[in-house]
Order: sequence, then structure tokens, then C-alpha cells
Amino acid sequence: MTPVETTIRPVERADLLAVVRIERACFSDPWAYDVFERLLDEPGFLVAEREGTVVGFVVGDVTPNAGRDIGHVKDLAVRPDSRERGIGRALLRSGLARLRAAGAAVVRLEVRESNEVARSLYAEEGFEPIRRAANYYRDGEDALVLAVDLAVWANGE
Repeated sequence: MTPVETTIRPVERADLLAVVRIERACFSDPWAYDVFERLLDEPGFLVAEREGTVVGFVVGDVTPNAGRDIGHVKDLAVRPDSRERGIGRALLRSGLARLRAAGAAVVRLEVRESNEVARSLYAEEGFEPIRRAANYYRDGEDALVLAVDLAVWANGE
């Protein structure tokens, strides 16, 4: 499913400036460099690279939870000029696979209620809404909290 010209790989420190540039191009309230730097060793921090250039990334981690560890997709973005090529889906799928390999049984994420493109992608990958987080974003917009069971996702159900 990964576009032929795109490689998904673990992030490296040298990728962080490109990641921050993508973050700033995609979000009205972007994360700072040091936030990404603190997440460098997380199992679900991957980048998509095309022709030697980082064009997208996903950040995910795993939290131990009494035998049913929980993964969290914290951030996912693709450069505006590289969208609609399957890169976001490839990043999401690779991130979910890495979180599953790291022990997560369930993965959750938050998405802007107004972000129909992202919500559609997540729904197609099996994420279901579990609750609404009121005033989650700095501008006051609500987030939908979505979750997917990784065993179900891995079986394509």
C-alpha cells in the first residue's frame, strides 16, 4: 500500500527539522522542536521519505496498562504538496503495526471534529469514536477520541 517512491522508516535526529517544518505547514497550533526531540525513541515515530526528502511523519507511543497496553497516535501529518498519494495511510498503518509489535492491544487518538479527511481515513482503518473531548484544541474546537483494537485491525475485520 505504500506508494512505490516512498519509504517509511524510523525517525532519526537529523529528520527533526523537516518534521517541524511539516508540523508548521499542517497545523494552526504546531508542536515545538523539543516536543519531537523528547519522542525520538518512541516505537511509533516514523517518517515517510521520497527522493531523499521527508514528506510526512507519524508519532505514536505505548503506555503499559495492566496487561492491555494502550498505544496513542499523537501526531500524523503529510506535507501539503505530497497529499492524496496514500502516504498518510501508509504512515498510519506502519505506525499501528509498530505499536502492536511494541505490545499495544488498543490504539487511541484525538482528531478535530471538523477534520473530515482525517476522520475518514481513521474510520477506514477501523477507528471508532469513544467520546468527545470538549474544547480540546487551543481555539476551542472539540476533539473526537477514536480507538481501534489492534487484533481486529490486523485481521482486517
